[in-house]
Amino acid sequence: MTIQGTGWKHDLLLALCATLVVLAINAVSGFPTIADLGADNDSMLRLVEVRDLLAGQSWFDLHQYRMGLAGGFVMHWSRLVDALIALIILAFQSLGTGTAAAERAAQIIWPLFLYGLTIFVILRASRRFASADVAMPSLVLATAALFFLGIFNPGTLDHHNVQLLLTAASLWLLMEAPFWRPAALLSGLCAGLTLAVGMETAPYVAALGACAAVLFILHQRERQTARGFGIGFAATASLVHIATIPPSAWGVAQCDAFSAFQFVIAALSGFGLAAIAALSGKSTARTRFVSMSVLALAVAAVAVLFFPQCLASPYAGIDERVRTYWLNDVVEAQTFLSVAVNQPKLMAARYVTPFIAILLIGLRLRSRRLRREEALAAVLLIVAFVVSLWQVRGSTFSVALAVLPLSTWIAGIRLQAGTSQSWHVSTRIAAAWLVSLNATWAGVAVAAQSVVQKMPTEINSDADHALTCGKAADFSELAAMPATTVLASSNLGSAILLFTGHRALAGPYHRNVGGNLAMLDAFLGTPDAARAIVEREHVGLVAICRGNSEELSLAAEAPAGLAARLLKRDVPDWLELVSPSANKPIEIYRVR
Repeated sequence: MTIQGTGWKHDLLLALCATLVVLAINAVSGFPTIADLGADNDSMLRLVEVRDLLAGQSWFDLHQYRMGLAGGFVMHWSRLVDALIALIILAFQSLGTGTAAAERAAQIIWPLFLYGLTIFVILRASRRFASADVAMPSLVLATAALFFLGIFNPGTLDHHNVQLLLTAASLWLLMEAPFWRPAALLSGLCAGLTLAVGMETAPYVAALGACAAVLFILHQRERQTARGFGIGFAATASLVHIATIPPSAWGVAQCDAFSAFQFVIAALSGFGLAAIAALSGKSTARTRFVSMSVLALAVAAVAVLFFPQCLASPYAGIDERVRTYWLNDVVEAQTFLSVAVNQPKLMAARYVTPFIAILLIGLRLRSRRLRREEALAAVLLIVAFVVSLWQVRGSTFSVALAVLPLSTWIAGIRLQAGTSQSWHVSTRIAAAWLVSLNATWAGVAVAAQSVVQKMPTEINSDADHALTCGKAADFSELAAMPATTVLASSNLGSAILLFTGHRALAGPYHRNVGGNLAMLDAFLGTPDAARAIVEREHVGLVAICRGNSEELSLAAEAPAGLAARLLKRDVPDWLELVSPSANKPIEIYRVR
C-alpha cells in the first residue's frame, strides 16, 4: 500500500472525526483549559511572544523585555511556532475579528489542528507497523492517549505538541520510504524542524538519523532512504539557521536553542550521510560500515573540539538555589523514581502502556525477526522510554508511540475472535483494550492510593486555590494599576505578562537566572533585606497567590522571610495592602 493508495483518505477522515469530537467536548464545557490556564506558564508566555511579534518586535529579537532584571533576557524558543500562531490571529483580524476573539480562535484552532494531524500520522504509522488494517484500535488508543496527555488541549500553545507531531511524522515517513520516493526526504525535513523547535527532541532525531544510516549499512537498497533523509535533515537545518538566526549570531553556539552548534552538527551529519549514500554505488556492507563510522567519528570530533560546553547536562550550570526552589519542582523535569514516589497517578498514566508496548515487541522478537517497520518503531519507542526514565517529558513521546504495538496486539486478538467465538477470546479482547488505555492505569493508581493511604475525600483547598491564579479575572485588580515591576513567585510570572501590562521580576525559565535569584533573595530574606532588593530592582508591587505551592515552599524554608510574613498577613511597614485585592486569589501590596 503506497501513501497514494487506498486508506489515507479514510485515515484523514477518522482523524478529523476524532478532532471534532474533542472540539465538541471542549465547546460544551466552555473551553475550560482556555478559561483557566492554570499552571501552563509556557502557553501563556508563548501568547505574549506572539503579541510582541505582532506589535513589531524584530523576528530575530527573542528578548523578553518584561521579565527578569532590567533589560529582560533572551528566550530559547523558536520563532517558527510564533509565526504560525500569529498567522492564525492575523487571518481572523483580517476578517474584522477583534484581537481578543482572534487570539481565542488561535488558542482553539492551533492545538486541535495539531491533534488531528498527529492522530492521522499515528494511524498511518500503525498500518505500516502492523502491515494490516488496525485503523479502529489505533484511532481509539491514539485519540485517548493524546487527549489525556493534555498537550493538545485548547489554549495549549507550548511547542511540545508540535514536537510530538514532527517526531511521529518523521518516524512514519521513514517507515514509508521504500513505498514512496519523497518520504525519506520529508522524514529528514520533519527531523530538522523538530530539532529547530526545541532541543528536547535531540535524542529522537539522533535515533532517526542512526536508523537511516544503519538501514543503509545493512541493505544496499536503502541507499535512497539514507540519501533522502540526510539531504532533508541537513537542508532544513541550513534553512532554519538562515531564517531564524541573525547574521551577527551565525557563529554563536547556544546549547539550549538552535544555533551554530546544532546547525554544524546537523549539516555535517546530514550531508555526510547523503554523500556516503550517493557515492557508495554497489558497495559492501563492510565498506558502508567503515564510511559511516568515519562520519560518526568526524561529527563527534567536531562536537568535542568546537562545542565542548554543549556536551554537559542541560542544567549542569544552573544555580543551586534555582535548582532547589524551581527546577526540582518542575513536573516534566522529574525522574521516574521521583514521579513514582510522589505522583503515582502520573507514573501509571505515563509509563505503564509504553512498558507493555515494549514487552509486546520483545515477545514478537522471540518468535521471529522484526520487520523493517517494526524495528524502526521499536528503536524510537525504546529511546523515548529511556529518556522518560530520566525526565518525565520523554513519556509524551513514548505514550504516543506505544499506540503502534498496542493497536496491532488488539487487532490480532480481534482477528482470532473472528475465527473462534468463545468467552475466553472475548475476555482477552476486553482485557487488551483495558490495559492499553492510559486512563485505566491512572484510575488503578488512584484507587490503590486511596486504599493504601486512606486518602480523605475532601478537597485540599490550599492546593486547589493555587490553580485559580491562572484566570484573567484573578489579575483584574493588578491589571488596573499603573505599569511597574512586580515581585511575585516565578510561577506567576507568565500570567502577569499575559493578563497585565506589568513587568515580572521572576519567571519559570532557566535563562532568567538574575530575576529568579532576586525573587528568592527577597522572599526568603528578612523584610529589611527584601526592601533593599525591591528598591534596587525598582519594584512597585508585590503579589501573593495564597495556596501557591512555590510560595508555601518558600515560607516553610524561611519562616521569618517576607513570603512567610505576607502569607500570615504580617505586613512590613514599607508595604501596604491594595484594599480591592484583599481576600482575592491575588493579593497585591504597594511599595510605599
